[in-house]
Amino acid sequence: MKILYSPASPYSNKVRMAAHYAGYAAESVLTDTNANPPELIDNNPLGKIPTLILDDGRALYDSRTIMHFIDRETKGKLYPRNAEKRTDVELLEALCDGVCDSLLSIVYEKRSHPPEKVHQPWIDRQWEKVERSLDHLNANLPKTGAKLNAGHFALAAMLRYIELRFAGEWQKGRAKLKNWPAKFEKHFPDYPKFKA
Repeated sequence: MKILYSPASPYSNKVRMAAHYAGYAAESVLTDTNANPPELIDNNPLGKIPTLILDDGRALYDSRTIMHFIDRETKGKLYPRNAEKRTDVELLEALCDGVCDSLLSIVYEKRSHPPEKVHQPWIDRQWEKVERSLDHLNANLPKTGAKLNAGHFALAAMLRYIELRFAGEWQKGRAKLKNWPAKFEKHFPDYPKFKA
């Protein structure tokens, strides 16, 4: 099995960390989405990563679809069985993925337009979403112990991505959130291996 990924992609990192933690063996294959490699576009018409290619040739895409598949394959290693707790984990994952969506929107806006064509109101709107979400996370961090879940991996991947693209722009007034990766790493010592 293969996970097609890019090291900078927070969604790829979430899936790869979760698969590693859950003991789901899949080879990580570095993939350049800009090149439209056949292995990617033949398996995912969207041409997006991560894409999980199974041994039987089926392909799964969208990070949450892959996360739920890995959870089923590993008998519940990523999501709690209790419905209320599971909903909490799914909400945390959705919030962290949503922050990444906004961050990527900012990055693409700046990358795809010359400076004079960058639409600053759009960037400001995305950053407002990011700041509200970070404040919410700082005030409502998940309990983090030996039993990790999908929400933890989404949070770890999001914080790694925001630090990669917006270093020094998000930490002020959010000490708990800033310090959370060190706590996470105590329970997932392989975290540094998944750096962009």
